[in-house]
Amino acid sequence: MAEQHSDRVHPESVVLDIGQDIGALIIYTGPELHGREIEVSPCGSMTRVHVEVLERRINGRAVFAAVFPGLRAGDYDIWENRANPSGAVTIVGGEVVTVDRR
Repeated sequence: MAEQHSDRVHPESVVLDIGQDIGALIIYTGPELHGREIEVSPCGSMTRVHVEVLERRINGRAVFAAVFPGLRAGDYDIWENRANPSGAVTIVGGEVVTVDRR
């Protein structure tokens, strides 16, 4: 049986594609969301981008996060479930925005 992507700790680096009008978003979560997908969409848009919450090790400690490596600057809704947005965030070009949901 093939290993699921979320079943392992991810030690590899994350490459963020930011600059000018492109920023990145990191959403920290608790371990209960490990393996689930979180989506973001520009406010008012039905177009969503999704990534999986993965386990990573930082200084020997487990951290669970969804990383969106390149989003156009603007306001976004965060979707932890498909029915209702669970929050909003503003992405700034050239910057990494973090949201802590732990």
